[in-house]
Amino acid sequence: MNIIVIGGGAAGLMAAGTAAGQGAQVTLLETNEKVGRKLFITGKGRCNVCNNCDVQEVLRNVPVNPRFLYSALGGFGPADVMDFFENHGVALKTERGNRVFPQSDKAADIIDALFLWVKKAGVTIVHTTVDELLIEDGVLTGVRAGHKTYKADRVIVATGGASYPQTGSTGDGYRFARQAGHTVVPANPSLVPLVEDGDTCQKLMGLSLRNVQLTVYENEKKLYSDFGEMLFTHFGLSGPLVLSASAHMRHFGSKKYRVEIDLKPALDEKTLDKRLLADFDKHKNSDFINALGELLPKKLIPVVIEKSGIDPREKVNSITKAQRAALLRVLKAFPVEISGKRPIAEAIITTGGVSVREVSPKTMESKKLPHLYFAGEVLDVDAYTGGFNLQIAWSTGRLAGLSATEEES
Repeated sequence: MNIIVIGGGAAGLMAAGTAAGQGAQVTLLETNEKVGRKLFITGKGRCNVCNNCDVQEVLRNVPVNPRFLYSALGGFGPADVMDFFENHGVALKTERGNRVFPQSDKAADIIDALFLWVKKAGVTIVHTTVDELLIEDGVLTGVRAGHKTYKADRVIVATGGASYPQTGSTGDGYRFARQAGHTVVPANPSLVPLVEDGDTCQKLMGLSLRNVQLTVYENEKKLYSDFGEMLFTHFGLSGPLVLSASAHMRHFGSKKYRVEIDLKPALDEKTLDKRLLADFDKHKNSDFINALGELLPKKLIPVVIEKSGIDPREKVNSITKAQRAALLRVLKAFPVEISGKRPIAEAIITTGGVSVREVSPKTMESKKLPHLYFAGEVLDVDAYTGGFNLQIAWSTGRLAGLSATEEES
C-alpha cells in the first residue's frame, strides 16, 4: 500500500507514522524545510499537547461539529495521546485548566519525538509544495508536486487551515478539497487578537496585566469568562486570555460585543472598598490622581480615573461615597467595546474548512472521492484553547492513518 500524506504538522505526522506502523509505504510531503513548524509556536513555544480530561469534556470544548469527532476521539483520546508521548520519551505535566505540556516546557521535544517516530517507522519525508491531486477518470492516483508526479493508492490531506501562513498553513488543503468536489466552509479567524471600537487600548498600549478576569458580553448577555493574562495593543487586546475569549465571539456584524476586565478579581467589592478607604486615608490631602499608585500600574491610573468620571485633581478627602462606587465599578468591570477580530493571518487557528458532511466520521475518508482522506484543521471543526485543537489533530490524524491502510473488503 502506497500512501501520500500532504502536510507535516501534528495531524500529518500522526497520520504518516500510524500508516507506516501498519506496514504501508508512506511519503510525507511538506512545504517547509522542517516538519512541525506550527507546533513550535503552540502554547507560547511550550506546546499544549492536549487536555487531561475525558472525551466528553473534549467534545464540550468543540463548538463546531463536535459529533463528527466521536469515532476519532473514541479511538485515540487524551489519555492515549499522553501515553503516546510518554512512551516516546517525552515526560509530561498537567497545569491549570488540565492543560498538558512537556515537563521541559519545550515544544521541540514533542516535534523531535514525532520526527524520530516517523523516521523509525520508515516514512520518507520530501520537502516540496504540492500543486494538485491527480485524478484520472474519477480515480485518485496520486499528487503533482513541483514538476514531479507522486503515485499513490491513498492520499491524506493534513495541510492545516489558513492561519499563520508563514508556518505553511496557506489554505492549500481547501484547494485540493474543491478539486475533489468538496464544499469548503469559508475560513474565519478563531483564537485571534481583538480590535477595539475606541481608543482606550491605544492609550494603554504595551501594558500587560496578569491575574485578571475577562468577561465577554454578547448583546449584554454574559457569554464567557476566564482568568489569566492579557495585553493592551495599539489596535485592541491580545494575550492568552483574549485569544481564548475570541473563539466564543462568532457573530460580528449581527451582534455587539463588549469585554469587561476585573482588575482585582481576588478582592470582592466590599474588600476592595475597604482597601480604597485605607489608601484614601493615607492620601487624604492629595489629588485623587496621586492616590492610586499602590493599587494600579502607573499607565492604567489616568484611564481608570477618566472612566470613573472623577476629576483627577479633586482632593481625596472630598470624594463622595457615590464617586467611590463609580470607581469600584470601573475596577471590577473595566469596559472595552470590541468591533471585530484581527485578520486570519494572525489567528492561531481558523474556523471553517472541508465540510464534515462530506467526510466519513468513522474513517476520515472523503465521500466524494474514494481513497482521499482528511485530518486536522483542514476540516470544519475547531475548539477552544486548552489543548483541544491539537487533540483533534492527533485523533483525526491517527484515524486517517489507520483507515487508509485498510484493504477494501
